[in-house]
Amino acid sequence: MSLFGDGLDAAVHKAFTRPVPKSASAQMRYLVKQLKGTKAVAQMLRISQRTVERYVKEQIKKPRPDLAARLEGEVKKRWQPQIRAKARQKAATTGGIVIDTRARIGYTAPIGTTDEDRLRHLTVALPPRYAARLFDAQEAGATDRQLQQIAAEALKEVYFQDSGRRAGSLEEVRFADIEHLEFDL
Repeated sequence: MSLFGDGLDAAVHKAFTRPVPKSASAQMRYLVKQLKGTKAVAQMLRISQRTVERYVKEQIKKPRPDLAARLEGEVKKRWQPQIRAKARQKAATTGGIVIDTRARIGYTAPIGTTDEDRLRHLTVALPPRYAARLFDAQEAGATDRQLQQIAAEALKEVYFQDSGRRAGSLEEVRFADIEHLEFDL
């Protein structure tokens, strides 16, 4: 499970203009249409081609939990690609992204400052350049740790240093024990 990657995906999914298909047969029909055939869908979902055909014809209605999760994930990945691209583009160029987190956050600073990790609940609007970095890194296949580091850099600059107006000697911000994380465009 990727906490940061899933959070970014959930933020983009809020921009959808139509709901994602709910039933297994509707999801299967959508994937068959997108991939132009039942064979490709069967290979992607690791099931038989005949099983895909039976879902499309509504002969099977309720998938096993593991198949249901894979099916829903693949549909969401492909649902409304243009809307998804517009939402990411807007966040990366003009809108920015809001991060809402409750985590143990600390920082590295010169001796004499209180830099111990402590539980903080932060809701911070990040500038578009950080939204662009997060989305670009996610698209390039970055790990959750790498996305976490980008978010920590953003919090360092925007929250702790107030865009260069204070805490200029702050070196690094640390995230640990994340209880809650949500992004909003």
